[in-house]
Amino acid sequence: MDIKVLASGSKGNCYRVSDGSTTLLLECGIPFKRIREGLDFKLSEVAACLVTHEHFDHSKAVKDIVKAGIDVYMSSGTKQAIGVESHRIKTVSSQEQFTVGTFNILPFETQHDAAEPLGFLIYSTLTHEKLLFATDTYFVKYRFPKLTHIMVECNYSAQLLRQAVEAGLTHTALERRITTSHFSLHNVLIFLQANDLSAVKSIILLHLSSRHGDGEHFKREVQRATGKQVYIAEKELEVEG
Repeated sequence: MDIKVLASGSKGNCYRVSDGSTTLLLECGIPFKRIREGLDFKLSEVAACLVTHEHFDHSKAVKDIVKAGIDVYMSSGTKQAIGVESHRIKTVSSQEQFTVGTFNILPFETQHDAAEPLGFLIYSTLTHEKLLFATDTYFVKYRFPKLTHIMVECNYSAQLLRQAVEAGLTHTALERRITTSHFSLHNVLIFLQANDLSAVKSIILLHLSSRHGDGEHFKREVQRATGKQVYIAEKELEVEG
């Protein structure tokens, strides 16, 4: 499975995933021009786009993706919140599997301040790899067996967030929103250790906060806890195999 980061963070999120037969976009929260450039203008290879929720940094280019003739999958709550009507918008529900090419995709509930946010468990019937994609959530209540790749938000550390609040750099209202809408390092570690990581090849940490996160520290802590190869999602990062 090939994973490429086009963008990750509060300014925009977009990732490309391919098993060599089917290519998916995960999120489209950056300008359409940047998506085309990030895909080397091979937009015709994209079978579908999965959108977790309506916030602009995840859904910015939905209208353009639809106009390009690509199906976009999202929850009915997300569709209503975005307000886009098209036969290319496909609504899906938590725990109801659907198929796109060689991928079997299972949506699941996440916990975020959005209309009906979802995460996605993506299984390739071609390579028999299983990718977990979970972002913008402060915990995940499900457990997943036999994962081979994990893309998970690791937005902030409680210590850095508290320091920013005490220094007057972050308002207490924003602190409350972050802690009830985003994954902390502490909760990511708990979540990872509760899952079957025996077959995991890579863990990619997504959506790091520029003020409340520390990529190198997060990477060290997750590697130490899991013994797995860990990457920080940055533009143009590409992970193969």
